[in-house]
Parts: sequence; structure tokens; C-alpha cells
Amino acid sequence: MKVVWEEAIKTKLNELPENLKKEVLDFIEFLLQKHKKKSKKRKFKFDWEGGLSELKQKYSSVELQHKALEWR
Repeated sequence: MKVVWEEAIKTKLNELPENLKKEVLDFIEFLLQKHKKKSKKRKFKFDWEGGLSELKQKYSSVELQHKALEWR
């Protein structure tokens, strides 16, 4: 199936005037960038985990939640 698409694209591209071929190239670049952004979506990290561990003896989890609201 891939070959069919490639041949169809090549045929249509050859029918275009030179100035429109540049637009096609620009559009392909746009699609590639868009695809890269989707594939690089940031995943949530837990690198902050344990960041407040020194406070666990001083505050309960509920108290820490209230403190977090104050710190915002």
C-alpha cells in the first residue's frame, strides 16, 4: 500500500507548477514538526516525590495540603 501512496504523491507533485512545489515542501515540514511534538508529549514525572519528607514529622498530610494552599 505504501508504494501506491508514494507513486500517487510523486505523480501529483510532478503535475504542480514549481511555485506550488515549495508550498508542498513547507506543508510536509509542518506535518513532520506536528508529528514530532505529538510523539514527544511530556509525561508526568515523580522527581518531586519525597521533596517534603523532612516535614512529615512536623505536619500531617492534611496539614501539608493546607500549607501548600498557603504557599501558592
